[in-house]
Amino acid sequence: MQTKQILSSALAAALSLGLAQAASAHDAKDTKTKEKCYGIAKAGQNDCSNLSGSHSCAGLAKADNVTEEWNYVDKGSCKAKGGMSTDEAKAKLKAKK
Repeated sequence: MQTKQILSSALAAALSLGLAQAASAHDAKDTKTKEKCYGIAKAGQNDCSNLSGSHSCAGLAKADNVTEEWNYVDKGSCKAKGGMSTDEAKAKLKAKK
């Protein structure tokens, strides 16, 4: 019985490593055609951690269009969506303090 559990755990670990590598490769590819656009994410629909560091996961934005929350958009389309670059968002947050 214990051997079966060890084999199952080893298989699960191997599969998860493969998925993590595929996700990393996907993220690297996306940064060539995508950019972070701040201030356009809807509540619960941000793409990852925010600028203030109050959370580090996607989907945790508490309100719509908060300066520190972001979504990936096609490069060059952020301004048209009413968003800001990383530097602009950092400057706006700094001005609020």
